[in-house]
Amino acid sequence: FATCPGHSSAMGYQRQEPVIPPQRDLDDRETLVSEHEYKEKTCQSAALFNVVNSIIGSGIIDFSLVLLIKGGALSGTDTYQSLVNKTFGFPGYLLLSVLQFLYPFIAMISYNIIAGDTLSKVFQRIPGVDPENVFIGRHFIIGLSTVTFTLPLSLYRNIAKLGKVSLISTGLTTLILGIVMARAISLSPHIPKTEDAWVFAKPNAIQAVGVMSFAFICHHNSFLVYSSLEEPTVAKWSRLIHMSIVISVFICIFFATCGYLTFTGFTQGDLFENYCRNDDLVTFGRFCYGVTVILTYPMECFVTREVIANVFFGGNLSSVFHIVVTVMVITVATLVSLMIDCLGIVLELNGVLCATPLIFIIPSACYLKLSEEPRTHSDKIMSCVMLPIGAVVMVFGFVMAITNPQDCTHGQEMFYCFPDNFSLTNTSESHVQQTTQLSILNISIFQ
Repeated sequence: FATCPGHSSAMGYQRQEPVIPPQRDLDDRETLVSEHEYKEKTCQSAALFNVVNSIIGSGIIDFSLVLLIKGGALSGTDTYQSLVNKTFGFPGYLLLSVLQFLYPFIAMISYNIIAGDTLSKVFQRIPGVDPENVFIGRHFIIGLSTVTFTLPLSLYRNIAKLGKVSLISTGLTTLILGIVMARAISLSPHIPKTEDAWVFAKPNAIQAVGVMSFAFICHHNSFLVYSSLEEPTVAKWSRLIHMSIVISVFICIFFATCGYLTFTGFTQGDLFENYCRNDDLVTFGRFCYGVTVILTYPMECFVTREVIANVFFGGNLSSVFHIVVTVMVITVATLVSLMIDCLGIVLELNGVLCATPLIFIIPSACYLKLSEEPRTHSDKIMSCVMLPIGAVVMVFGFVMAITNPQDCTHGQEMFYCFPDNFSLTNTSESHVQQTTQLSILNISIFQ
């Protein structure tokens, strides 16, 4: 799947000109990035960081992103919603709108959970600060970060303005990766391995596909990023997506590998929940991670606002309604995130119920209905493969997420962080000193 066709010539796009005509069809709904806003365009590198940032906050997903824009070219539409509306009518449009709203909205909730859990542990490491202080609790931090950072950034009308923000977020992600790799080397030998830790492809692998779908989806904001390009063409978009996916896959594989090698079966949905609170190197990583998710948050808010604008306001929001809708969406997402503190189940359900149809099912179905290519064409073959895969993952992933939910520490310290196991001695170098042996009791319980 990694070598899927992304060439414009495969569908006859030899000319390097915008595939979305200036004069839109009357049935098309206006996008949030409207005609008068097209003056502010982004270069290809800025768009690349927007896509990478959207993925990080999959070869087959790479292909479906290209397929999505090709479907837009075939139908003469420039939003995901208008593409489905043109292909499957109003019922399909409503279904897509619900999914396209729920996915980024739930993602906003998950980002708040991560920011609250992560940054609260950072501030607890400040000398002289009482860990029980309400001003360093997750609830206060979620509220503060919302008011001071995510809300102001989300109030931008043009997604092109987030290019530099996404670049900063991607740079911090690379720094975090280095910290996780360093701790994989120093911590892994001292943490007991769970039973069957190295068994490959267990039955709950489908749940992992749901989480991966959550991680890699950026279909809901693809048309926004595509429209922000200076000269949007299918060929340019194809190159951009290939580069973005390669970068994102590299980062995600290293994160996942280093995290699992360190903690095996004890690995939490939020990897930083596994590290001990008195590890200052990881504390710095937590700070970078918290900043990263805060900077990713506005990308999702843009999409939720666009969906509301398209469904209820014909695609255009006045300045007043732009502010009102943004504040309402962020307020509800913040309130929900204050009541939930377990990330794993949020990622799984959002992945299998929202991300999977947005990635696998809908782009394939739209292309199969719109394309006049022969059945043996590579794009049609891949579409026929993706559609049933998405259906299987969606159904079985949901069943397994409900019947076999992931454990959550709810912000508690892991057992290996207590003195009767071993402690992390903070020094200026990035290393861990083992001070005591693992107790026989804990080994017998957790292995």
